[in-house]
Amino acid sequence: MGLFDSLKQESQRNFIARSDEAKNDILFVYPEHNVRMLTQLTVGADEVALFVKDGTIQGRLGPGTHQLDTNNIPFLSRLVEKLTGGNLFVAELYFVSTREFPGVKFGGPIGDVRDPESALGIGTMVYGDFSVRVTDPEKLVVGLVGLRRTSNEEFLAWFKSLLLKVVRDRVAELLVKKRWPLLDVTSGAYSEEIEQEVLAGVRPHVDGYGLTVVRLGNVTIGIKPEDEATLKRLAKDQAYSKMAGGFQQYAAGQAMLGAAEGMAKGGGEGGGGMLQGAALGVGMGMAQALQQGQAAARPAGGPGAAPCPKCGTPGSGRFCSSCGAPMAAAASCAKCGSQLQPGAKFCGNCGQPAAG
Repeated sequence: MGLFDSLKQESQRNFIARSDEAKNDILFVYPEHNVRMLTQLTVGADEVALFVKDGTIQGRLGPGTHQLDTNNIPFLSRLVEKLTGGNLFVAELYFVSTREFPGVKFGGPIGDVRDPESALGIGTMVYGDFSVRVTDPEKLVVGLVGLRRTSNEEFLAWFKSLLLKVVRDRVAELLVKKRWPLLDVTSGAYSEEIEQEVLAGVRPHVDGYGLTVVRLGNVTIGIKPEDEATLKRLAKDQAYSKMAGGFQQYAAGQAMLGAAEGMAKGGGEGGGGMLQGAALGVGMGMAQALQQGQAAARPAGGPGAAPCPKCGTPGSGRFCSSCGAPMAAAASCAKCGSQLQPGAKFCGNCGQPAAG
């Protein structure tokens, strides 16, 4: 080290302030523990300087320029190193910013969550950002000293881990209690509710450290692309099966359409388009025929069936399914041809009076 560097370093020891590299840090620890008496200390407008010894706060200085002298700052007398003749005091010096720090990013896995619609366990993750502000610098420093998290990087790593734990617990609880479909959650439909729950949940954990999470932003719950595709496919199948009247009908129709597509592909390139159209028509027709066949196969005796003239059992065949007696021929409306109910005086379809 040259003479100029030695003089510069010696001069810097007479002035203490937050380093330029740490201007945007929440926490800055001055690297020297042995501080000369009469050193000039500069504290920024949005920070405080804390003097710590043996894990205990010995004193605090607010914004401004301070000459470190026991005559001006009485608490320094508790830090004086007597072996140096009173020229040095020993302490850890922390600069803590009190302004709001926005846009701090966080993220990580939540774990497997059961989707209420599909009953599948899906791996979820969360990412977003938050803003944090120190409300009680003394609590923060004492807490972090106890945790041995005394650098800005260590503080942020600890804080993000704490926030992620709360997010993981709260989101999993919400999904179970509210039974929110995962596809709705990942679409951002419940972002506001999630942010409010997390803010309320994280408060008890950080109050003891003199911290406040002011707000959360861009909180996104995500799942793997292949899991999203699976959930979307299952949602589509459920919707189509309801439209088809049940899962069996939908599955049968899908199987027939698959067979029809196979027929179309086997027709070669020249007639592929024509065959595909015809085959899809065949598939749809077969699916409709299956549904009609199932409807026709339902047991007789539903609402509107004629009663047996002998035993009264409802039926629609030529003979009674209970006693075997011939069923009376049902009368028809002279106007529209609809079958008349036994004893009906008017047609239930067009209102035409029944023939006497």
